[in-house]
Amino acid sequence: MGFCCKPQVLSGIACHVAVGGHPVRAQDTAVLTGKALVQELRAGRYNVYFRHAATNWSQSDHIREAGDWTSCDPSQVRQLSDEGRRSARAVGRAMRALKIPVGRILASPYCRTVDTAKLINLGRVETTTDIANLRVAAYFSGRDAIAKCAQARLTTPPVNSMNTVLVAHGNVARHATQVYADEGEGIVFRPPKGTVSLSSWAGWRRHNGAAGK
Repeated sequence: MGFCCKPQVLSGIACHVAVGGHPVRAQDTAVLTGKALVQELRAGRYNVYFRHAATNWSQSDHIREAGDWTSCDPSQVRQLSDEGRRSARAVGRAMRALKIPVGRILASPYCRTVDTAKLINLGRVETTTDIANLRVAAYFSGRDAIAKCAQARLTTPPVNSMNTVLVAHGNVARHATQVYADEGEGIVFRPPKGTVSLSSWAGWRRHNGAAGK
């Protein structure tokens, strides 16, 4: 579990939107696409932030007490759709086919984020409240506290020329970095420089001729 945003009262935390120590705005992001992006990721040392895969929007989150977000009951918490499950598996196949090394996989404790991370199937999934959904931020000292924790995660360089995958929520990315991802999209960060790219994984797979469905 996470060691930054714990369920306790913290005071004096302000939100300083930064990646690599500098504010990140959408117009300032450096965009890499296609083979250039894949080549960079093959060399490792990037943090790849995924918003969870597509969900069933006929379902809603009903969080009444701490821990309810871990429920995989669709009557209580919104879950992945069949399309989302297929796309998460496809992401994993694409990353393996493209030989992108992954050292750690971190996920928000929500069922839909953990399921996405497990379906990507690139290694053991660790849950952390550092990137918990902002809708439950009151349980973790507020939105700015989670943003600060997420920023700390995104500015921590992976070790041994690997990449770190983080699976979380759109509202966390937007509050912590001012870059927003749709369901299933990935944002790539190069700590500590703050290089950001918003990309389609399916596009990488097609561009590089990776096999698998």
